Amino acid sequence: MKVIVLFVFVLGALSAAGEDFFAKVGGKVTLNCGVSSYRHTLQWHHGTDVVFNVDQRGFTRKGLVELARRSVVRQNNLEISSVRETDTGEFKCLADGTRHEHSLSLFSVLVSVKPSAVLKLNDEATLQCEVIGQHHGCEVEWRRLNTYLPSNTSTVQLKPVKTSHNGPWLCFVTCGRNTFIERLAIKVQEPPTTTTPPSTPKNVTFVTSV
Repeated sequence: MKVIVLFVFVLGALSAAGEDFFAKVGGKVTLNCGVSSYRHTLQWHHGTDVVFNVDQRGFTRKGLVELARRSVVRQNNLEISSVRETDTGEFKCLADGTRHEHSLSLFSVLVSVKPSAVLKLNDEATLQCEVIGQHHGCEVEWRRLNTYLPSNTSTVQLKPVKTSHNGPWLCFVTCGRNTFIERLAIKVQEPPTTTTPPSTPKNVTFVTSV
Protein backbone atom coordinates (compact mmCIF):
# COMPACT_ATOMS: atom_id res chain seq x y z
CA MET A 1 0.00 0.00 0.00
CA LYS A 2 1.39 3.28 -1.06
CA VAL A 3 0.84 6.42 0.92
CA ILE A 4 0.81 9.58 -1.09
CA VAL A 5 1.70 12.68 0.81
CA LEU A 6 0.79 16.03 -0.71
CA PHE A 7 2.68 19.16 0.29
CA VAL A 8 0.80 22.40 -0.19
CA PHE A 9 2.88 25.56 -0.42
CA VAL A 10 1.28 28.94 0.12
CA LEU A 11 3.05 31.64 -1.81
CA GLY A 12 3.11 35.06 -0.25
CA ALA A 13 5.31 37.79 1.09
CA LEU A 14 7.65 36.87 3.89
CA SER A 15 7.22 38.90 7.05
CA ALA A 16 10.02 40.34 9.16
CA ALA A 17 9.88 41.90 12.60
CA GLY A 18 9.15 45.61 12.59
CA GLU A 19 9.59 48.59 14.90
CA ASP A 20 7.36 50.90 16.91
CA PHE A 21 7.99 54.54 16.02
CA PHE A 22 6.87 57.65 17.89
CA ALA A 23 6.45 61.23 16.70
CA LYS A 24 5.10 64.56 17.89
CA VAL A 25 2.19 66.10 16.05
CA GLY A 26 3.61 68.72 13.69
CA GLY A 27 7.12 67.28 13.87
CA LYS A 28 9.16 65.02 11.63
CA VAL A 29 9.79 61.28 11.78
CA THR A 30 11.84 58.74 9.83
CA LEU A 31 10.54 55.18 9.52
CA ASN A 32 13.32 52.69 8.87
CA CYS A 33 12.38 50.05 6.34
CA GLY A 34 14.63 47.35 7.80
CA VAL A 35 16.72 46.66 4.69
CA SER A 36 19.85 48.34 3.39
CA SER A 37 19.30 47.38 -0.25
CA TYR A 38 16.90 45.68 -2.68
CA ARG A 39 17.10 44.30 -6.21
CA HIS A 40 13.73 44.84 -7.82
CA THR A 41 11.07 46.91 -6.02
CA LEU A 42 10.55 48.82 -2.82
CA GLN A 43 7.10 49.85 -1.62
CA TRP A 44 5.79 51.79 1.35
CA HIS A 45 2.18 51.34 2.50
CA HIS A 46 0.15 53.12 5.16
CA GLY A 47 -2.60 50.69 6.01
CA THR A 48 -4.01 49.71 2.62
CA ASP A 49 -2.82 52.89 0.89
CA VAL A 50 0.29 52.96 -1.28
CA VAL A 51 2.59 55.84 -0.27
CA PHE A 52 5.61 55.14 -2.50
CA ASN A 53 6.67 52.63 -5.16
CA VAL A 54 10.36 52.54 -6.17
CA ASP A 55 11.62 50.30 -8.98
CA GLN A 56 15.08 48.80 -9.57
CA ARG A 57 16.18 51.87 -11.53
CA GLY A 58 15.39 54.14 -8.61
CA PHE A 59 12.35 55.67 -10.30
CA THR A 60 9.89 56.75 -7.60
CA ARG A 61 6.13 56.96 -7.97
CA LYS A 62 4.11 58.66 -5.26
CA GLY A 63 0.76 57.38 -4.13
CA LEU A 64 -2.43 59.38 -4.38
CA VAL A 65 -2.87 59.81 -0.63
CA GLU A 66 -2.18 63.15 1.03
CA LEU A 67 0.54 61.57 3.16
CA ALA A 68 2.68 61.03 0.06
CA ARG A 69 2.92 64.79 -0.53
CA ARG A 70 4.55 65.26 2.88
CA SER A 71 6.89 62.30 2.56
CA VAL A 72 10.07 61.30 0.78
CA VAL A 73 12.06 58.07 0.47
CA ARG A 74 15.72 58.36 1.47
CA GLN A 75 17.97 55.30 1.57
CA ASN A 76 14.88 53.06 1.58
CA ASN A 77 13.47 54.84 4.65
CA LEU A 78 10.28 56.91 4.74
CA GLU A 79 10.63 60.48 6.03
CA ILE A 80 7.38 62.20 7.00
CA SER A 81 7.23 65.96 7.62
CA SER A 82 4.51 67.98 9.37
CA VAL A 83 3.17 64.84 11.02
CA ARG A 84 -0.61 64.75 11.42
CA GLU A 85 -2.88 62.69 13.65
CA THR A 86 -4.11 60.85 10.56
CA ASP A 87 -0.60 59.45 10.03
CA THR A 88 -0.89 57.13 13.01
CA GLY A 89 -1.28 53.41 12.45
CA GLU A 90 0.42 50.58 10.62
CA PHE A 91 3.09 50.99 7.93
CA LYS A 92 4.55 48.30 5.69
CA CYS A 93 7.81 48.35 3.79
CA LEU A 94 7.92 45.73 1.00
CA ALA A 95 11.42 45.01 -0.32
CA ASP A 96 11.64 42.25 -2.95
CA GLY A 97 8.75 40.35 -1.42
CA THR A 98 9.85 40.68 2.19
CA ARG A 99 7.36 42.62 4.32
CA HIS A 100 8.55 44.72 7.26
CA GLU A 101 5.61 45.85 9.40
CA HIS A 102 5.94 48.95 11.57
CA SER A 103 3.66 51.13 13.67
CA LEU A 104 3.58 54.88 14.24
CA SER A 105 2.17 56.42 17.42
CA LEU A 106 1.63 60.17 17.78
CA PHE A 107 1.43 62.45 20.78
CA SER A 108 1.59 66.09 21.81
CA VAL A 109 3.67 67.56 24.63
CA LEU A 110 2.36 70.47 26.70
CA VAL A 111 4.63 72.22 29.20
CA SER A 112 3.29 74.74 31.68
CA VAL A 113 4.06 76.45 34.97
CA LYS A 114 1.50 77.58 37.53
CA PRO A 115 0.60 80.21 38.54
CA SER A 116 2.56 81.78 35.64
CA ALA A 117 5.93 81.82 33.91
CA VAL A 118 6.83 85.02 35.79
CA LEU A 119 7.42 84.18 39.45
CA LYS A 120 8.40 86.05 42.57
CA LEU A 121 10.98 85.04 45.11
CA ASN A 122 9.75 82.76 47.91
CA ASP A 123 6.50 82.00 46.09
CA GLU A 124 5.45 78.46 45.18
CA ALA A 125 5.13 77.12 41.62
CA THR A 126 4.43 73.84 39.81
CA LEU A 127 6.00 72.73 36.53
CA GLN A 128 3.97 70.26 34.49
CA CYS A 129 4.97 68.27 31.41
CA GLU A 130 1.91 66.55 29.97
CA VAL A 131 2.00 64.00 27.16
CA ILE A 132 -1.28 63.70 25.24
CA GLY A 133 -1.99 60.87 22.82
CA GLN A 134 -0.63 57.38 22.19
CA HIS A 135 2.45 57.37 24.37
CA HIS A 136 2.42 53.98 26.06
CA GLY A 137 5.90 53.08 27.22
CA CYS A 138 7.20 56.66 27.14
CA GLU A 139 9.05 58.22 30.07
CA VAL A 140 8.74 61.88 31.05
CA GLU A 141 11.47 63.72 32.92
CA TRP A 142 12.38 67.32 33.76
CA ARG A 143 16.04 68.28 33.49
CA ARG A 144 18.05 71.38 34.29
CA LEU A 145 21.75 72.12 34.46
CA ASN A 146 23.30 72.38 37.92
CA THR A 147 19.99 71.53 39.60
CA TYR A 148 19.04 68.16 41.08
CA LEU A 149 15.61 66.95 39.98
CA PRO A 150 13.85 63.66 40.83
CA SER A 151 14.08 61.26 37.88
CA ASN A 152 11.09 60.04 35.86
CA THR A 153 8.69 62.72 37.02
CA SER A 154 6.41 64.89 34.93
CA THR A 155 5.78 67.38 37.76
CA VAL A 156 8.27 69.56 39.66
CA GLN A 157 7.36 71.58 42.74
CA LEU A 158 9.28 74.79 43.43
CA LYS A 159 8.93 75.45 47.17
CA PRO A 160 10.03 78.18 47.51
CA VAL A 161 10.99 79.91 44.27
CA LYS A 162 14.66 80.89 44.20
CA THR A 163 16.80 83.00 41.91
CA SER A 164 18.49 79.79 40.72
CA HIS A 165 15.17 78.70 39.18
CA ASN A 166 15.38 81.50 36.65
CA GLY A 167 16.01 80.50 33.03
CA PRO A 168 15.29 77.52 30.75
CA TRP A 169 13.82 74.20 31.88
CA LEU A 170 13.76 71.10 29.64
CA CYS A 171 11.18 68.33 29.54
CA PHE A 172 12.56 65.09 28.04
CA VAL A 173 10.06 62.59 26.61
CA THR A 174 11.77 59.27 25.84
CA CYS A 175 9.92 56.67 23.78
CA GLY A 176 12.10 53.67 23.06
CA ARG A 177 15.14 54.94 21.17
CA ASN A 178 13.50 58.30 20.41
CA THR A 179 13.84 61.35 22.65
CA PHE A 180 11.85 64.57 22.31
CA ILE A 181 12.59 67.82 24.14
CA GLU A 182 10.22 70.65 25.06
CA ARG A 183 11.62 73.90 26.44
CA LEU A 184 10.05 76.12 29.10
CA ALA A 185 11.43 79.50 30.18
CA ILE A 186 10.89 80.83 33.71
CA LYS A 187 11.55 84.36 34.88
CA VAL A 188 12.07 85.03 38.56
CA GLN A 189 11.47 88.61 39.62
CA GLU A 190 13.58 89.94 42.43
CA PRO A 191 12.09 92.55 44.77
CA PRO A 192 13.00 96.09 43.73
CA THR A 193 15.82 97.67 45.68
CA THR A 194 14.89 100.89 47.46
CA THR A 195 17.35 103.67 48.15
CA THR A 196 16.88 106.07 51.04
CA PRO A 197 17.86 109.68 50.33
CA PRO A 198 20.41 111.11 52.76
CA SER A 199 18.79 112.96 55.64
CA THR A 200 19.75 116.48 56.68
CA PRO A 201 21.21 116.65 60.18
CA LYS A 202 19.11 118.55 62.68
CA ASN A 203 20.17 121.75 64.43
CA VAL A 204 22.63 122.62 61.71
CA THR A 205 22.83 126.27 60.75
CA PHE A 206 24.08 127.15 57.31
CA VAL A 207 25.98 130.47 57.26
CA THR A 208 26.26 132.29 54.01
CA SER A 209 29.17 134.67 53.73
CA VAL A 210 28.68 137.98 51.95
